[in-house]
Amino acid sequence: MTQSKKLALLIIVFCSGLFFPAYSHGGDTHYVGSRACAECHEKEYANFTKYAKKAHSDQSVKLMASDLTKKELEGCYSCHTTGYGKAGGFISYEETPELGHAGCEVCHGPGATHSEDGDPESITLRPSLKSCETCHSDERVRTFNFKPMLFGGAH
Repeated sequence: MTQSKKLALLIIVFCSGLFFPAYSHGGDTHYVGSRACAECHEKEYANFTKYAKKAHSDQSVKLMASDLTKKELEGCYSCHTTGYGKAGGFISYEETPELGHAGCEVCHGPGATHSEDGDPESITLRPSLKSCETCHSDERVRTFNFKPMLFGGAH
């Protein structure tokens, strides 16, 4: 099996509809996109867009989209976009392009209230490792041989 076929198979398995994260940050469920974070968190945003693979997680989904079923795509969206399946979250690349990657709000929660009031209490400041496991589950770690990285390039 060629390397590209192995990668395609892994992506299909990884993005299958069997794995839908059900993590909720609670509170406000309106997402604003990572660019809204840049206004106050310039350095973190610059590092995120430069170093974090999450900042470009839409690329692998777009690459595979034509070969996936709707259910498989939904599985991909649940981890590779921001807020998919949640109020105010990702709908499609056309309707909500600002949420089309796994942005700041995947770890820190929906940011509408925080971006308006700047109150540290209105956002998840320090995500727990448990919150990472919604996407970086044991099954996915075994399948793809990767580990969740706290501070994956942004901080």
